[in-house]
Amino acid sequence: MSLKKSETWKWNNWGISWSVSKQPNYKNDRNILLVHGFGASKNHWRHNQDFLSKFYNCYAIDLLGFGKSSQPSALLNYEPDKENSIKYSFDLWGNQISTFCEEIIKSPVYIVGNSIGGVIALKAAEILKNKCNGVILIDCAQRNMDDKRLKKSDILMNLLRPVLKTLVRQRVISNSLFTRAANPKVIKKILEQAYPSGKNIDKELIELLYRPSQRKNSKEAFRGFINLFDDYLATDLFDEVDIPIQLIWGEKDPWESLSEAKKWKKKFRNIKRLDIIEGAGHCPHDEEPEKTNKLILEFLQETK
Repeated sequence: MSLKKSETWKWNNWGISWSVSKQPNYKNDRNILLVHGFGASKNHWRHNQDFLSKFYNCYAIDLLGFGKSSQPSALLNYEPDKENSIKYSFDLWGNQISTFCEEIIKSPVYIVGNSIGGVIALKAAEILKNKCNGVILIDCAQRNMDDKRLKKSDILMNLLRPVLKTLVRQRVISNSLFTRAANPKVIKKILEQAYPSGKNIDKELIELLYRPSQRKNSKEAFRGFINLFDDYLATDLFDEVDIPIQLIWGEKDPWESLSEAKKWKKKFRNIKRLDIIEGAGHCPHDEEPEKTNKLILEFLQETK
């Protein structure tokens, strides 16, 4: 039985919630850090953390703005600095994760990221250099709305994009979008898209996504993220890290293209594996945890 504890770490005057699961009375210098995706929290690793801690010290963390971590107000590029405000970005979260590894874990680590957590894992690995042993990307976000992904031939999107950007800058718009999404019925519908098999869509999952959305400043990380139109793509970072990378992908992910992941595997030399989980969607670590845990362990054994 592993020993699990939750703590709060002070980072740049913000409170960061994290947990660790490890074997009691067993000194282990092998570490894994789990990084959640957009709108989720460290608890989204509910079916992974304790299992992986049988083999490694397994940490999970709430990104700034999410879960139980501090939720400063979003500061967009053109807005003046304000107290208790921050520019949400992959540099911000990448620095959060890399500093956590240096100050709390204090020895080399594998970083596992789901969705945007994958891009953050890559950015943190770039900063950590040889203190990161490898990265595991589970349905890594491809950031299709980023300016760098826009095709010149997409005339309609080129026309609509400036309007879209102007709209989502407005708090009244971003708050309205957030409020609509942040209720249990809508969360359940989104989960039914994300988990095509329907496995593990339960009250616990809906609650762990819903509860943080009811905190006072929860709308702010949403506003910051939906205004990230020019930030890192995973493809910007693959060649910046000289470590082995594993891709784990749900075959039926409705949002992140499996065909794109297959192109990544062919193009980038440090992507050692692409493991596809049949019938799963965007979060196979929660929808098909036994299969995902097995694939993670295989990669860890191959690269240790």
